[in-house]
Amino acid sequence: MISLGCAKNLVDAEIMLGSVQRCGMEITSRAQDADVLVINTCAFIDLAKEESIEAILEAHQQRVLNKRANQKLIVSGCMSQRFASELRESLPEVDAFIGLDQVSELGGIIARIVAGAGEVNDSLDQNGAADHGFNFVTPRPGYIPDYDTPRFRLTPRHSAYVKIAEGCNHPCSFCVIPQMRGRHRSRAPESVLTEIRELVSEGVREINLISQDTTYYGMDLWPEKAGPRQPVDSTRGPTLAALLREIQKIEGEFWVRLLYTHPAHWSDELIETIAECDKVARYIDMPLQHIDESMLGRMRRETSRAHIEKLIDKLRVGIPGVALRTTFIVGFPGETEAEFETLLNFIERTRFERLGIFKYSQEEGSRAAKMPDQIAAGTKNARYRIAMSIQQRIAHEMAREKAGIDLKLLVDQPHIARSEADAPDVDARIILSKATTVGEFIWRRITGSRGYDLLA
Repeated sequence: MISLGCAKNLVDAEIMLGSVQRCGMEITSRAQDADVLVINTCAFIDLAKEESIEAILEAHQQRVLNKRANQKLIVSGCMSQRFASELRESLPEVDAFIGLDQVSELGGIIARIVAGAGEVNDSLDQNGAADHGFNFVTPRPGYIPDYDTPRFRLTPRHSAYVKIAEGCNHPCSFCVIPQMRGRHRSRAPESVLTEIRELVSEGVREINLISQDTTYYGMDLWPEKAGPRQPVDSTRGPTLAALLREIQKIEGEFWVRLLYTHPAHWSDELIETIAECDKVARYIDMPLQHIDESMLGRMRRETSRAHIEKLIDKLRVGIPGVALRTTFIVGFPGETEAEFETLLNFIERTRFERLGIFKYSQEEGSRAAKMPDQIAAGTKNARYRIAMSIQQRIAHEMAREKAGIDLKLLVDQPHIARSEADAPDVDARIILSKATTVGEFIWRRITGSRGYDLLA
């Protein structure tokens, strides 16, 4: 399996592989040895789609070169969910398309495909293309994993992602995730807690909580349904704050990290909970997308500039030492030079510990795709470089300021570790001068920095 895209997609890949194992099939890291190849695609932005298409074509080319006519090629993930019908026409090389509702059924689906099921030929035509192809994609996904869903983890043994919810209710004009993944649906709290207890007992030291909208967790389970702008209130039903307090009670040494929190659903209770729970990493991932008031309106972000600025102040005062990570979009339709300058000033003034920039991608089916005043690629590229140069300077200054400070670190490799302020795969690293046991917590004094990375 080749899994592309975000951590949410990675969990889907782990569930698919767990299904394969449950059916008695063997997983191999060598494509030439496999009877079945699976490409788990991403469709978040144009670059992700292009990467997914390239991976599909490369996998097919390899089976042709290896003369593996009986080797099956299956495409899953967000792009498969959204474009399966179109892809069947343009990619006859693919034997089957799997939707997001079928991730826990991959093993059974493979068995059907390999057996032929009366529809798929076992041979390729003269161009190396499959004569037919299954489409297992169902519209409007409603699946969500449980604590006992089989998984084959693809992360290091000391770090894991736990998907606490799926889908999204927000109407952001640039995004089609609700169309692909359906409405927000939370797992029951006990299901999440049972999974985390099991992971910690297996030696996992880092739990990364993920969903499309982590701060909305549990609110769809309230007896009286909550709207997307409903204030968070733990007296009405499950909430993220209540879940974190229960996670804090789990025995063992580990930290839990919050990823993909929406600014609309933060509450004073959640801030207080994080401050009081020492197992919750002082790290907040909160994509803001922009700060100019008119841009936030056109993006349909459901939060104002005043709300965002007040929330950032509350987070930094209420959670001492917190590291804030965010992302912004440049080149959104109609973004003026003045609006872009407003964003730059905000980045300069706020000094986020971690920050990423996306160049706007015109997503088919989104409201923004039909907006007038689409920005030229050259302008997007220029704005991306300007914004990132400012953040690079800020990040390097912050890294230098860490010299002489003692930090608790989680060791990823003998000479590589991360702090609470560094999520796996997306943030900086700490380079260790002495080799250390992988998967353990250590304390080290920071001796200097090298670009974004720290030295210890």
